[in-house]
Amino acid sequence: MKSKIILNLLVLLLLCTGTALAIEVGSTPPDFKLPTVDGLEVSLSDYQGRIILLKLATTWCPTCKQQTQEIAYAKRVLAENDVAVIEVFLQDSEEMVRETLSGEKFPMTFVALLDDGTARRAYAVYMIPRLLIIDRDFKVRRDGSLMTARDLIREVQAIAGKE
Repeated sequence: MKSKIILNLLVLLLLCTGTALAIEVGSTPPDFKLPTVDGLEVSLSDYQGRIILLKLATTWCPTCKQQTQEIAYAKRVLAENDVAVIEVFLQDSEEMVRETLSGEKFPMTFVALLDDGTARRAYAVYMIPRLLIIDRDFKVRRDGSLMTARDLIREVQAIAGKE
């Protein structure tokens, strides 16, 4: 019985780590085409040639909201480096996404996409938020969970060659 509890705890710990199903750094990220809240179809590859910050999240997740705040703290550097911020909302309705984004001001390119399960499956999302940074060569530079504004700025500046 004791070993079964320990085994269950180890499995739970594995599921809570951010690296188990991460996309390998240096690999090409899975592409997808999803609708924006305005009904336009957008592909991740539409932003190839730019630094991309890809956030996979939901409207109801407190940690996802915390990550949004960290991104907002870095908005000046993101805008200066022409970073495209793409947020894929998993399992959320258009109304929920619109309500969440109402009143938000994003000085950089910001695209909100509604996932029909395509991105969730392509990225094997098992925890949220999931934050990926993709460089101008369309290669994954980072795949993980929460990132502070300071670390985000440092990573973007390194990719942009402005360390």
